[in-house]
Amino acid sequence: MAVKWTGGHSSSVLCLNVNMEGLVASGAEQGELTLWDGGGTPVGQHQFPEADDVTSLVFSPCHPTRLYASHGEIISLLDVRSLKEPVERFHVNEEEINCLSVNETNSFLAAADDSGTIKVIDLENKKVIRSLRHSNICSSVVFRPQRPQSLVSCGLDMQVMLWNLQKARAVWTTNLQEWETEADSPQSAGQFLNPPLAHSLSVASCGNVFGCGAQDGKVRIFRVTGAKFERELEFQGHSLGVSQVLFLPGAYWLLTGGNDGKVLLWDVGSDIGKQMKSPAKSLQRRKAQAPASTRKDGKLNKVALNEPVRILPKLTIQHGEKVNWLSCAEIKGSRRVLVADQSSSVSVYSLPE
Repeated sequence: MAVKWTGGHSSSVLCLNVNMEGLVASGAEQGELTLWDGGGTPVGQHQFPEADDVTSLVFSPCHPTRLYASHGEIISLLDVRSLKEPVERFHVNEEEINCLSVNETNSFLAAADDSGTIKVIDLENKKVIRSLRHSNICSSVVFRPQRPQSLVSCGLDMQVMLWNLQKARAVWTTNLQEWETEADSPQSAGQFLNPPLAHSLSVASCGNVFGCGAQDGKVRIFRVTGAKFERELEFQGHSLGVSQVLFLPGAYWLLTGGNDGKVLLWDVGSDIGKQMKSPAKSLQRRKAQAPASTRKDGKLNKVALNEPVRILPKLTIQHGEKVNWLSCAEIKGSRRVLVADQSSSVSVYSLPE
């Protein structure tokens, strides 16, 4: 059963973030921002005067008192010790921002917006150093751990892109719909009715493995190898779009939240761990493991390569409401999943050890 944190908002909670000290921030419609202690008590509140929805929040990885919040086209930097006025404001995006990400050295901030643009701000010099583009709404952008110049993004153009800040163009791009066509599966025809618009990204702590959740209810796992990424895994657990994906720190455990009101926990590492350790050998291994009936002259035929991997969630939470955001916090010595949905409260679930 969920514990409900109430009294912090009057409208739908849209985003969540947790700092290294366990302080939780939530952003809601109409410019509301609330800070919570681990027990679910509101300990600070701020109302942005423009009353634009607070769509994304991210604490600085180096300074737990610094909180970046996007509201409309604006990014505000707040000091959580005194929420009266923003310390700084950046107005560099031209349309509503959907996602913020700060790299782990706190040198760059990326903001993805409805125009498909990702503005990358140099936080020391307080200026935009890169303007990266998708051809449709950019829904998610994430800096890769251990690689402060590298980031991944996805959007409603069905593109997943890998960027390096030293280059103005994407280093690598994949189109999720092309992936479906290549797979040549019976569901391909249905993809046109429910295309894989990409909603959310999360990168594992290693920095090389990341997950993408899409409108077709599927989760896709990629692995970065040098200047490109490989398709590693695809599975489905949601009957509607996957609105959120989140790798838990230090592991290959992935949380997913969907428009079907479910929150699922997956152990991705157990299915692709061997391939992760030896990326170059993954295809050879799959060939070697394929039954004789699927091999022709040493080559895998199409059926074997495209057989879906059957992965089952390790935990299913029937949350019941469309998931807007997922976060994870260490509270009283155990991990909890924080869920924001269409309501004005934050739901908290315990994760089994």
